[in-house]
Amino acid sequence: MALHDEIARRRTFAVIAHPDAGKTTLTEKLLLFGGAIHVAGAVKSNKIKKGATSDFMEIERQRGISVATAVMGFEYAGCKINILDTPGHEDFAEDTYRTLTAVDSVIIVIDGAKGVEAQTRKLMEVCRMRKTPVIVFINKLDRPSKEPFDLLDEVEKELHIRVRPLAFPISNGPTFKGVYNLYEKSLSLFTSDEKQTADASTVEIRDLQAPALAEHIGAKFAEQLRQDVELVEGVYDAFDREAYLRGELAPVFFGSAVNNFGVRELLECFVRIAPAPRPAPTETRTVEPQEGKMTGFVFKIHANMDPNHRDR
Repeated sequence: MALHDEIARRRTFAVIAHPDAGKTTLTEKLLLFGGAIHVAGAVKSNKIKKGATSDFMEIERQRGISVATAVMGFEYAGCKINILDTPGHEDFAEDTYRTLTAVDSVIIVIDGAKGVEAQTRKLMEVCRMRKTPVIVFINKLDRPSKEPFDLLDEVEKELHIRVRPLAFPISNGPTFKGVYNLYEKSLSLFTSDEKQTADASTVEIRDLQAPALAEHIGAKFAEQLRQDVELVEGVYDAFDREAYLRGELAPVFFGSAVNNFGVRELLECFVRIAPAPRPAPTETRTVEPQEGKMTGFVFKIHANMDPNHRDR
């Protein structure tokens, strides 16, 4: 494959969030859908012996948080995807700030019940400074959450960025039914029994007025979804990829990473719209991705990973 094609198919991004918003769980599910792993590890539960794939240091397994940035890659839809799962905990924020200089785009995870939190604001400032394109994933809708439109307003106000929902949730908490994909015009109805694997069913409903919608989610929720989607299309401008690439517009997805809701929609859209490696400005000159010489950005060095090599 030619160098140009190889560069064009790469997507390198970081997942960032306030601690406990579900960042590592989302990373795990993206790896699951990408086929890099076949069963999701429980990030926090000690009952399940398998830890999260991206948490490999002893302190991470003990505390159930990500301390070091882990890099994981997989192939999906013809793209080579590299995920950098960053620590959300502010004790390790320095690592995250460094990592943000090595990525081409970012996915911000927000807890649907708590909304935008302090660490999320700080990380967004770094993204804005670097004009990094961001996608927002509002997580944990399987628990009682704030209203979707309130959350969208909060993201706009707190993170100072225009938003455009590309997926919309059908209720939340115990009555959470699924996610309607505004980008693909399809409905995702997953059962929470399938949360450890990627075997989830989607129903394609091109016309929201079709009676089939009520058959799947009930008349009450079908009517609510029709009203919500009409409001979304009326209030928000059409999605503009160029504005997203300039870091001026954030596409928003809703879901529940732990239950696999909304993760596939996020990944499918991400592959289509996220940028490939772009020219990187440095103090002396701009480094082009197509240059013949090998270029890279070192953002992390691991020492003492192997007990046999403690003194190296």
